[in-house]
Amino acid sequence: MSRIALVDDDRNILTSVSMTLEAEGFEVETYNDGQSALDAFMRRMPELAVLDIKMPRMDGMDLLQRLRQKSSVPVIFLTSKDDEIDEVLGLRMGADDYVRKPFSQRLLVERIRAILRRQEAIASDETDTPEETQALVRGDLVMDPLRHAVKWKGNDVTLTVTEFLLLQALATRPGFVKSRDQLMDVAYDDQVYVDDRTIDSHIKRLRKKMRMADAEFSAIETLYGIGYRYNEE
Repeated sequence: MSRIALVDDDRNILTSVSMTLEAEGFEVETYNDGQSALDAFMRRMPELAVLDIKMPRMDGMDLLQRLRQKSSVPVIFLTSKDDEIDEVLGLRMGADDYVRKPFSQRLLVERIRAILRRQEAIASDETDTPEETQALVRGDLVMDPLRHAVKWKGNDVTLTVTEFLLLQALATRPGFVKSRDQLMDVAYDDQVYVDDRTIDSHIKRLRKKMRMADAEFSAIETLYGIGYRYNEE
């Protein structure tokens, strides 16, 4: 049973999300500010932490910075719609993913499961599924699934778990079109419903981050009404 720490100053979120996670088989520890969470973490580190960015006493950014001095525990940020700058900064500081408020609790559960699966793969360094764990090289793109690392033309690109999975799905078969439904299956559990706009938003942010490494990046092509494909450059 994985221990999940949930840190948010909104008691409604603490109550509802902890109930959902416990129903999914997780052990949940809740905190309503960053300082009390940090004090507890120094005594016993969770397997994964879900942090709100804006909190009293110590916000999520400060808590993440303190955590990264001592631990690589996976962290998911809860952010508002206006926190795009904080999202990018948080990822660069070492956060693993973010979920925007208001959010689907089912999607949060799936992001938690995806990150924990990745952590297990890193810890065991599995060799029996090389197609899933070996580095993927497509022209200027290099993806390392075990380390969740991406390079474009030698430059590091910081992606969320969802963005990484979508890019990996597209780059695995260059030139082949992936429909939005297929990409949904890659990024989310088949019991989770997301609409087309969710995938489009992820692709938009993915392109934006790749263009921060290379302003001329154009490897992800949109086929309107059909889906997306990766063109190896």
